[in-house]
Amino acid sequence: MASFNFTHSDPSAFILMGIPGLEDAYMWISISFSTLYIIGLLGNFTVLFVVGKEQTLYKLMYLLLSMLAITDIGISTSVVPKALCIFWFNLKGINCLTQTFFLHAVSVMHSAIFVTIAFNRYVAICSPLRYSTILTNKRLAKLGLVALVRAVLFALPLPLLLRRLPFCANHIIPHNYCDHMAVVKMSCGDITVNRTYGLVMAFVVIGLDLMLVALSYGLIIRAILRISSKKAYPKAFNTCTTHICVMLTSCILFLFSSLTQRFGQGIALHIHIILADLFFLIPTMLNSIIYGVKTKELCEKVGKYTCKR
Repeated sequence: MASFNFTHSDPSAFILMGIPGLEDAYMWISISFSTLYIIGLLGNFTVLFVVGKEQTLYKLMYLLLSMLAITDIGISTSVVPKALCIFWFNLKGINCLTQTFFLHAVSVMHSAIFVTIAFNRYVAICSPLRYSTILTNKRLAKLGLVALVRAVLFALPLPLLLRRLPFCANHIIPHNYCDHMAVVKMSCGDITVNRTYGLVMAFVVIGLDLMLVALSYGLIIRAILRISSKKAYPKAFNTCTTHICVMLTSCILFLFSSLTQRFGQGIALHIHIILADLFFLIPTMLNSIIYGVKTKELCEKVGKYTCKR
């Protein structure tokens, strides 16, 4: 009854149920979540620390990796701590409008950084002589500002659209974070505008960004195949494989999560929720590891500080 009064008095307050059906396994799930989260934090903070300490890494690519690490930390932190509070302490109350805005804004920013990294690889391979003039630190700052403004503009309507929906007495969400569509489905009013905006946002942000990344790598592959010396092929391809691995990890999990939500009506609810959680946890953990292993200069600097310790 206390929970009902709390949510009824504040239209932005909701109750998260966690993962319905798996309450008995919360301890084991929380161990898995916290392990992935801690590994992700350690990896991304290591990247930020090493890039910050080493002046030789004050290059565009490593600045982009630092921005990617910051967004990875933001995405996982917007989901995991609250989920662990539900699993460990049964603290289920949350302001969904705030979490929805922050989560989607950081996700859009994350996608924009992927596009910028792909563009960086394209310029480095297809126009190496003009690289330093095309991609300057000043231009990177402008691209970062554009990405931030785009993220805010796309994410801001989500909490505003949610706030206008009537939820009657239904403020209990069968999820462990405030996914936009999970909140929308709890409404007792017309959700057409919210559904439409969600689809438009997915198409414009995810669809357009994936097209730009695919275009960049298509042009890169064409340029590589035109290289007369076959000995240069492995080096040229190696500059792209790291980013492709990271992109595939995110895209595969996103596709699985999206397809099960849209077309998996026969799939158990807890499967939907776990897939959505893995979309935020696994890429965050793997991104820093993949870049750390595949980027030779960064790997050497990380080894230097690790061995020193």
